[in-house]
Amino acid sequence: MTRALFLDRDGVINVDHGYVHTVERFDFVEGIFDLCRAAVSRGWAPVVITNQAGIGRGYYSEAAFETLTRWMRARFETEGAPISGVYHCPYHPEYGVGRYRLDSFDRKPQPGMLLRARDELGLDLAASVMIGDTGSDMLAARRAGVSVRCLLVAHSDRSDAAEGGLESAHTHKISSLREALPLLGTVF
Repeated sequence: MTRALFLDRDGVINVDHGYVHTVERFDFVEGIFDLCRAAVSRGWAPVVITNQAGIGRGYYSEAAFETLTRWMRARFETEGAPISGVYHCPYHPEYGVGRYRLDSFDRKPQPGMLLRARDELGLDLAASVMIGDTGSDMLAARRAGVSVRCLLVAHSDRSDAAEGGLESAHTHKISSLREALPLLGTVF
């Protein structure tokens, strides 16, 4: 089984400008390519786990998300840090429109996307790391059995950043992606 470096998208891979869905608004967070190159060089699988409520709210389409995702993955490939998988949840239980108004097991803080990634990519969740910028990221990872969780606080102004099991010794607060690099080689 393979170790995974699970990454939230908005706020971890790209600066969260709010419902980012175009290349023009997609600004990579400093250090993301270095972090993913380090993971790949150690045999880890970078995997994106992202709620995309903007689809559910009708702000942009799944086709727009897929177009942006192909572009993003190509950039990671060019940078020598290929992404092994991208999992997204377009649903929102309260603000979703039409078929997107759904309380999905995939929507973080539920662990559905991580569990699907485990099954589809053959991942060892207990030997993996999750980096997110919200408490729901941390809680989803904890519920899925991801042993090490990193809350990136540098770009987060969300009120739920204190939720999700931060009392655990396995959850680290980091202010930059550079601070996560040692965890790829020393946590296990």
